[in-house]
Amino acid sequence: MSLKASILIIDDDANTLASLSRAFRLAGHEATVCDNAARAVELTKAERYDLILSDVVMPGRDGISLLEDLKKAGVASPAVMMSGQATIDMAVRATRLGAIDFLEKPISTDKLLLTVENAVRLTRLEEENRDLKRRLGRHQIVCSSPAMREVMAQVEHVAASETRVCVRGETGTGKELIARTLHEKSSRKGNSFISLNCAAIPAELMESELFGHEKGSFTGAAARHIGKFEQAHQGTLFLDEIGDMPLAMQAKLLRVLEEGEIERVGGESPFAVNVRVIVATHRNLEEQVRQGTFREDLYHRIFVFPIALPPLRDRREDVRVLAEHFAAQLAEQNHWKPKRFALAALAALENYSWPGNVRELRNVIERVLLFTAGDTVEAAAVQRALPQSPSEMATAGSLDDFAHGGHLAGTLSHRIEIFERETLLAELKRNRHHMTNTAKALGLERSHLYKKCQQLGIDLRALRQTN
Repeated sequence: MSLKASILIIDDDANTLASLSRAFRLAGHEATVCDNAARAVELTKAERYDLILSDVVMPGRDGISLLEDLKKAGVASPAVMMSGQATIDMAVRATRLGAIDFLEKPISTDKLLLTVENAVRLTRLEEENRDLKRRLGRHQIVCSSPAMREVMAQVEHVAASETRVCVRGETGTGKELIARTLHEKSSRKGNSFISLNCAAIPAELMESELFGHEKGSFTGAAARHIGKFEQAHQGTLFLDEIGDMPLAMQAKLLRVLEEGEIERVGGESPFAVNVRVIVATHRNLEEQVRQGTFREDLYHRIFVFPIALPPLRDRREDVRVLAEHFAAQLAEQNHWKPKRFALAALAALENYSWPGNVRELRNVIERVLLFTAGDTVEAAAVQRALPQSPSEMATAGSLDDFAHGGHLAGTLSHRIEIFERETLLAELKRNRHHMTNTAKALGLERSHLYKKCQQLGIDLRALRQTN
């Protein structure tokens, strides 16, 4: 047998239970036996079985009644019924209650094992399909604009190859979604998709994150750590914000791309990895090469097939379909009643400039749904959910105003964002932009501080240059 399954067997005959459980165990399965329907229901509440195999004619509650109880209890395990006194009516009733097969006793061991394997294989295939639909739903690219249709044509063209792709675009345009789609449409789709945001990892931890480290290789290395390259073996590694990778690490990444080998920090010898690397950036890599902050040889290694994602303001045709997609997605996730958009509400969304692109649109749609009590989203709810204009933000107050008895205006989320941003900027200034000291003062991990700065639009590099 190629599939190992956990099977619950219900029969009032001890000899039948013994012979069936022995046959299943010899075939590599796990078998649990039970001699009555009531006990079987209790067992299914405590553990999930890949298959339930039950006799029909038993004292007390019979197999048909057991199927009814399992259905009421929401047990999803497939059931196969067996009986030495089978009738057509009995088989029809069992099938209507969800039984996937009905076997007559005495049962051939070979036939029984084949039935079990087919049932388990079908169940697991259905589970894989449901999982795939969930994953595709989370990472689905929704668009209708000519600009994005051109992007998707490029994705289709290059996905099946091993060509290195560089996805370019502003923050929030969906660069990781493009990378995931490239992976899902490639021959590597059955293997891991691993992502790393280069801007969120401190320079001194970058090598360990990418290549891993051995136990004791540096202070704090209490155990072996498997790096992103090793995790992505036979799959895809997505390096987001590659333009923020330190120069020293750029050289090491270049060597890995050229030789296909990595070495853990503290390791004794390199070993081969088979990884397709996809990178993304919102920066101008050509300008970085001219300034000497990005290696030219690495640039030519990663910039084989560029895909440029247009900002949302340049593809307003996508705003409506994205808004409706996010609304449906959020309603399903939160168990909300679905809502429709009034034409004026859609017009208000389309007229906004979307500096935060698709990511900002999703956040706004979530606020809109929370602001809408009825079945229809009106323009007023959209205007309330959209960020304030610069002039309105100027009157919203700052941390200093708040500290001196003032107040922060706007929605709760907007007030919190202003407070967090001002707090981080003040603490960074107080610690002279020393990230370790700032993180310690705020009670954060360094990596969390980097991520929080990115979320709040704080450009650390620009801050250091101006101070």
